[in-house]
This record gives sequence, structure tokens and C-alpha cells, in this order.
Amino acid sequence: MDLEKRHLKQLDWMILLILLALGLFSYLGISGSAAGVETANKQVLWYIVGFLVLFATLSFDYRLYYTFAYLLYGFGIVLLLGVFQTREINGATSWYDLGPVLFQPSEPMKLFTILAVARLMSKQAENPERYRHLKDLIPVSLVLGVPLLLILVQPDLGTALVYCGIFAAMMLVGGIRSRHIVLGGILIGSFFAAMTLLYHYKQTIFFKIIKPYQWKRIVTWLNPDVDPMGDGFQLIQSMIAIGSGELLGKGVNTATQASFGWVPVGESDFIFTVIAEKMGFIGASCLMILFFFLIYRMIRIAFEAKDPFGSYVVAGVVGMLTFQVFENIGMTIQLMPITGLPLPFISYGGSSLITNFLIMGVVLNIGMRKDKLRFD
Repeated sequence: MDLEKRHLKQLDWMILLILLALGLFSYLGISGSAAGVETANKQVLWYIVGFLVLFATLSFDYRLYYTFAYLLYGFGIVLLLGVFQTREINGATSWYDLGPVLFQPSEPMKLFTILAVARLMSKQAENPERYRHLKDLIPVSLVLGVPLLLILVQPDLGTALVYCGIFAAMMLVGGIRSRHIVLGGILIGSFFAAMTLLYHYKQTIFFKIIKPYQWKRIVTWLNPDVDPMGDGFQLIQSMIAIGSGELLGKGVNTATQASFGWVPVGESDFIFTVIAEKMGFIGASCLMILFFFLIYRMIRIAFEAKDPFGSYVVAGVVGMLTFQVFENIGMTIQLMPITGLPLPFISYGGSSLITNFLIMGVVLNIGMRKDKLRFD
């Protein structure tokens, strides 16, 4: 144990207050969905467990995570491989069935990957020639790429894309060269250009690369009216519900479209829809402002960290949360495609919530021990 009064004085209590406020939004959103108050009460229990995990994480010097970063990463890879031997749930092999709860290993793997990449990058932090050549990015790309591919095969596209957000944030902080960013943009643009050309050969080539059901999701995302009672139903109902909330919302105790089940998975993937319908533009804006301040406080911690490892870890967390918030909210208003990605600290789910609290514990740990000396 290494928790002293001087550390508690450095603790960012504002982040804890933000987490409490997010917990209130989570309760109101879940209770206002078709899942109801009973599920919302379960979320309260998960929140209590989450805060206990967070405070337990503060008890240890965060440099301990540096020591065990690769070991945790290896353990996470084993869990991701083992999940392929489990039964399929909702079309994916992503969970371990532990009886009363479902455990999704891809959630803690986010933290394990961030720690491993941060340790790898911290060894090059003092090297002015780091990432000058494209081959220098290979080690980091491999560490991130292995879990990304394993999660993609489950299949879980939404969670896999989170790793892209982590990679982008950590490499920007780590000092990736501008020409590599441009090259990455050219490669992505070339991929979409090639897929556009291959679309003319749908039966022979295009649908060998992209499955027909995946293409249908893209089509209904761009134009949900193509299949209003099928793949487009969820998005159409989401936009109707958000629009009907108007400025002040319909009220948290009012029976709404979401509470009657017209918004599928309103307690999880589409919980922002429920909040916007119940609390209107004002309530939804307050939620987004809370996320903004949470990310802002974490960026401050990253700047004030006294060693590269701490800065890189927080940068990875910022990239992870920013992408998840943008993707989840964006998919409810047709700004982003629907991927089934939960809204951090808001959506119902034990694995996701506990993992996020664990990650926030690591971030706060780095912030409260910023007076430590630099280490190798």
C-alpha cells in the first residue's frame, strides 16, 4: 500500500464528482427505458462496486502497472482466445457466461493494451529519432493489432474500432511524424476508392470482402427508410424519440416512446436516445458537457504526469473514451453507423462499467502521484 495524505491532496476530486453525476444520468436513462427501475437499481449496485474498485486502485503506486504491463497484456490475450470456446450470444462469441453475470474480456483488454503500449512507447520517449521511419511503428502496431483482430473475429466491430482511437491518441502524443499521418489518410482514402470501384463487381468480388448483411447495414444507415421495419427501424425510432424531446424533454416520469420499448436496447446502446427524449436538448447537452469536462480533466493529468509512461496511459484513455462517446452518441442521430458500442458510465453493463472505473482509477492514480521522479 502506498496511499498517503499528500497523495489524497493531489487527487482530482472533480473527476469523482463528474462520475457521480454520470451515475445519476445512467440511473435516469435506464429507468426511463423499457428495462425499467429494476435494471436501474442493478446499475446502482454496479456503480458501488465500481467506486470500490476505483479506490482500491488508488492504493498502489501506478508504476506497479508498468512492471506488470506485459503480463496483464498476455493474460488478456489468453482470455480473448478462450472466448472462442464459449457459446454464441447475440451473434457473437464475446462473453464468458459466469452464471448471474456475463463477462466480456474485450473490456479489460482495453486497459491491458493501453498499459502495454505505454510501456513500449515510454522506452523511446527520450529518443529524438523515434518514429522517424515507418518501420518504427511496427512494434506498437502489432501490440494493438493482435487484440483488435481477435475482437474483430468475434465479431465485435464497435469494440475493435475503439482500439483505433487508442492508437491514434497515443501516437499523436508519442510524436508520430506528419508524413505518416498523411500516408495513413491516403491509405484509408485509397481503400474506400477501391471498394467503390469493386462495387461494380458485387457478386464476384465485392461481397467476398464485405458480407451482404454488413453492406445492408451501411445502406440502411445512410437511408434507414429503405427498410423502415427491419434494419432501419432502430435508427428511425431513435431519431423520432430524440426529436420529440425538443428543448426540455417530456419529463423523467412521463411514459414515452422509449419506456414502451419502441427504442430497442434503450438501457444500453441507445441510452442517449432515452435521455434526450426524457430530458430534451438541455438534458442531453448537460450530459455531453460532463463528458467534455471529464476528458478535459484527464488531459490536464496527462500534461502534468512526471513520466512518459503516465502521459501515454492517460492519452490512451482519452482516445478510448472520446471515440466511444462520439460513436455512441453519433449513431443515435445518424452521424455514425450503428456498431453496438455502449456509452461509457451510462449504458447498463457490469463488465464495461467496472472496467471504466478501473481505468479511471489508474488515471487518478497517475494524477495524484505526479510528484514522483522520472524512471526508466
